[in-house]
Amino acid sequence: MNQVQNGFVKKLSPPQVLVIGFAATILAGAFLLSLPISTENGQPLPFIDALFTATSAVCLTGLVVVDTATTFSTFGEMVIMILFQVGGIGIMTFATFFALLVGKKIGIRERLILREAFNKIDMQGVVRLVLAVVIMTLVIEGVGFIILSLRFIPEWGWGKGLYYAMFHSVSAFNNAGFDLFGDYEKFSSLVRYVGDPVVNLTIGGLFTLGGLGFIVILELVEYRVTKRLSLHTKLVLTMTGILIFVGMVVILAIEWRNPATLGNLPWYDKLLASFFHSLTPRSAGFNTLSLADMYPATLFFTLFLMFVGASPSSTGGGIKTTTLATILLAVWGMIRGRENVVTFRRRIPYNQVYKALTVTVASITVVLIVTMLLTITENPNNILTAMFETVSAFGTCGLSMGLTSELSLEGKILITITMFAGRLGPLTIAMALARSLKQPPYRYPEERPLIG
Repeated sequence: MNQVQNGFVKKLSPPQVLVIGFAATILAGAFLLSLPISTENGQPLPFIDALFTATSAVCLTGLVVVDTATTFSTFGEMVIMILFQVGGIGIMTFATFFALLVGKKIGIRERLILREAFNKIDMQGVVRLVLAVVIMTLVIEGVGFIILSLRFIPEWGWGKGLYYAMFHSVSAFNNAGFDLFGDYEKFSSLVRYVGDPVVNLTIGGLFTLGGLGFIVILELVEYRVTKRLSLHTKLVLTMTGILIFVGMVVILAIEWRNPATLGNLPWYDKLLASFFHSLTPRSAGFNTLSLADMYPATLFFTLFLMFVGASPSSTGGGIKTTTLATILLAVWGMIRGRENVVTFRRRIPYNQVYKALTVTVASITVVLIVTMLLTITENPNNILTAMFETVSAFGTCGLSMGLTSELSLEGKILITITMFAGRLGPLTIAMALARSLKQPPYRYPEERPLIG
């Protein structure tokens, strides 16, 4: 039996292993969350709601159809926390780390799967990266836990304060977006802390670090020794800085006089809230302002930030910052009449440009199809609401205008599939489903169609 299973696994490609691994983890989580022990009232949660929650946790989305704090028991909340911790670090990372602990050798096949999981170009240093990822995660979450403990213990007491600090530190770093403040107001997220700099800056710092990606964090840690940053890290830091600054300015300008969001806050709280809301669409899922009360222009801009998302090999989703940077550089190069895509004195290969375009077009296609289907199944007030929830699910962001908590059965299934596709990426899923095709040993004649 074991030989048959091993033979089956060996026939799977790395993308197929990742897809099956994520699916198996989600199903296991859904089973646990559907047990009576997982809920506050002791009644089994409907399996579709348990499946939706497990998918949201493993895929680090944060969209919920039931309020986490008031629906789940401590056992259920711990299951959710474990799910988004596993989803954030990566299923293969966990498996490899435990294999190393018991002294098992990591073979070529496992390294290929890790390369796919971290979205690396080669296999060099993937096992070392696994160890670094685990250590970085524990250290960063530990620092966040200590800071949040100092803030929550005076408010909630020792037991609850420590528990809240642990849950929200892990949730923030993994860009999961789950919170336990539903006892204050259901689905309220961090609204009660809109003017609290400790909570805003700590949680914002945690999910920003998680969204940069483990490779970038490792390079920054080692910079004192290497004195070198790769093109990937430079693009990530540049695009992240630009998006944060532009996002803050746009949100501040549009919402400044909105009485339902920034209008009634003092100027320093306006700056803090707009800064936080320029960070959170990058796949974090926390909010300190009511999204439903924001102006349509702000929501549309937030939709764009969610679609871009975080960076590769991170705990965030979206098409990724480097994908946007590559496309913009290619467009700028074409406008200037350059044949090569060049930045920071480095040339980006054409196959990377093609990959960026493929990811973007595939992602837009998924978003448009799901949005159209949601307008049929849910009949929302306007198409922006349906598109916002779709992009939030696909970008594994977790921000909601309120539609998710009211989804029909069909809508829950649609968003569940979208979260799964968004976490793994449409390209990975397509490669997992498609058979590998060999390049033909010949080239067709070239002919140029008219463009534009």
